[in-house]
Amino acid sequence: MTITRKRTRPTLIFGLGVVLLAGCSALLPRGETVADSPWENFEDAQETFDRIVPHQTTVEELRALKLDPMQNPNITLLNYSDVLRRFIPSPSTNTEDLDSGVQECIRAKTACKGYEVDQKSLKRRRYGNFWADFLNFKRKVDIVGWRFNGVILIKDDVVVYKLTGGQPVIHEHEENKNPLGPLQGIGESRIFR
Repeated sequence: MTITRKRTRPTLIFGLGVVLLAGCSALLPRGETVADSPWENFEDAQETFDRIVPHQTTVEELRALKLDPMQNPNITLLNYSDVLRRFIPSPSTNTEDLDSGVQECIRAKTACKGYEVDQKSLKRRRYGNFWADFLNFKRKVDIVGWRFNGVILIKDDVVVYKLTGGQPVIHEHEENKNPLGPLQGIGESRIFR
């Protein structure tokens, strides 16, 4: 009688654990990709750019708006050749068709510089059946967030051009199915060694 109780107890505990974890998607991993940013969301970033007035806003005022590449880690400095590549991608592009601020910057050559802002926030949440995900049979991921892009051209420490874009709302779903579950990649790993 003692032997049966000793065997039954671990089996009962294991069975109880399986029942508790069977629908427990809270145990699935979550991830987040957030660029260091002074903005909480797309609207905050757009509001900041809306305060920029071409031919009026100075570099000092950009710093006050937290648009300083030395303090904000996700601002890229654009030099003259970067500006040319961005706005004149081919020799057939007519500079007369460009915005007057871009033309002014191109004429100023090396006296012109630019800032490119690329901010994003993406949150990845896996959902669905814990065991199907854990054993790699079926993995579902919900991705939500936003992405903001902005370009500022500066000549003689004054903004001459600005442009914004991006995705105010990102919502994607990923689903991967592996009929062989944890064995799915074994053949590939042996072939490509």
